[in-house]
Amino acid sequence: MKKYPWWKAMMDYGIVLPATFVLFPVLLILFLVASADTGFPGIFRQERIGRYGKIFIIYKFRTYHPANHTQSAVGKWMRRYKLDELPQLFNILKGDMSLVGPRPDIPGYYDILTGEDRLILRLKPGLTSEAGIKFRNEEKLLSIQKNPLRYNDEVLFPEKVKLNLEYFYQLSFKKDTQILLQTFSVLK
Repeated sequence: MKKYPWWKAMMDYGIVLPATFVLFPVLLILFLVASADTGFPGIFRQERIGRYGKIFIIYKFRTYHPANHTQSAVGKWMRRYKLDELPQLFNILKGDMSLVGPRPDIPGYYDILTGEDRLILRLKPGLTSEAGIKFRNEEKLLSIQKNPLRYNDEVLFPEKVKLNLEYFYQLSFKKDTQILLQTFSVLK
């Protein structure tokens, strides 16, 4: 994949631009709620690995109290319905992300892949993916492990890499549409 598929940009901007406009009042309310709940500003910013391994700043609504690092009740609700992810619409508009692609991870994972697995870095990170759908309850799954970091590194992350590599090879408008529809069906 030398150039990024033109249809992905059309899909991203064609869906996200009107969605951002329509959802702007909701985004504003959620921003105010997150700010009142966890302190101003209610936006969480973190470095993530993007296309070609370049670092970008991801945006989410803050769901943890910064002073004591505990999740707020409002934060739990926002995360349950993935509302904390909505500011990533701006990451898509900035061109850092796509609607569909590997979920962006912190440094130390995708950026250190080797061999064929590095093909994943040719993709923009996405708001949703097959791996994101499969592991949508990742926090809960990790919370029941004796060693969550080890479980992530030895079980979850390799499975995500496998699914994301399959996506790389199957990249198509039809595949992206299927993933978007599947995402909406599991958010019910």
